[in-house]
Amino acid sequence: MTTPPTTDRLVLGCMGLGGPWDAESYTAADVEAAEHAVAAALDSGITTFDHADIYGRGKAEAVFGEVLSRDPSLRARIGIQSKCGIVLARGERPGLYDLRGASIVRRVEETLSRLRTDVLDTLLLHRPDPLADPEDVAEALHSLHAQGLVRRFGVSNMNAPQIARLQAHLSLPLAVDQLEMSLARRDWLEDGVLVNTPASAANGFPAGTVEHCLAHGVALQAWAPLAQGRFTGRQETAEEHATAALVTRLAEARDTTPETIVLWWLQRHPARIVPVIGTTSPTRIRACRDAATTEPRLTHEEWYELWITARGLPLP
Repeated sequence: MTTPPTTDRLVLGCMGLGGPWDAESYTAADVEAAEHAVAAALDSGITTFDHADIYGRGKAEAVFGEVLSRDPSLRARIGIQSKCGIVLARGERPGLYDLRGASIVRRVEETLSRLRTDVLDTLLLHRPDPLADPEDVAEALHSLHAQGLVRRFGVSNMNAPQIARLQAHLSLPLAVDQLEMSLARRDWLEDGVLVNTPASAANGFPAGTVEHCLAHGVALQAWAPLAQGRFTGRQETAEEHATAALVTRLAEARDTTPETIVLWWLQRHPARIVPVIGTTSPTRIRACRDAATTEPRLTHEEWYELWITARGLPLP
């Protein structure tokens, strides 16, 4: 199989595929909706698709697998990443995390079956499991790679020490860390400028994580990068209204969309952050086209103006 692309500027998140999470199965309409979303992504220059085994309780992957089965040429033209490690609540049993090696292998096999493909381009460990043994995890990842079932690995929602601890047991480089990052969720950025200020202790973001990823070649992916539309149509606070107005003005000046400006703000960072847009609306996917196909066209001053307007306070 031809190795598909896995270095898009923008990734389509597939959490919304497969219909309601509480539905037992997906419908023909759900498959059609997935086909439209995939087509819009490809038309917009997006060729990497982000899954997790829990999305739609497995239906998101299954619907995507149906789309792949209808177009046998599609798999060679796209990259697919998925995540495992979260066990959803069921009945009286609470949700939990499970990164035991045997569980990782089993869940990857189940994901491949649902997706109707023989390989994942990237596997991310979805959440840190405090009980995980890094040697056991590494053994599972090495096995999946040796069998040709997964091409590369990464993590999600992990900090620098957690990444370093796992990497110490892996001969394969961890390629990705996926974190919530946006104009609304700025703690990852604030961490770097609040040093030696009283506000530093309240920030909460694990210090040094962005710098660790930059230093070790770990690509940063941003989930929820559009912040649920807070700056492109759904404002609640004074800061959001002011930022949305600025986003609109910059979009008009650049002859692009507000969605693109919000994504360019992330992409303009030296880490070259890759946003994972969670919409499955073809219209909104196409509104992100310029972020998928062009370099961010924001000046140094404009980037700061967006940040300061969104935070609602001057920098320290």
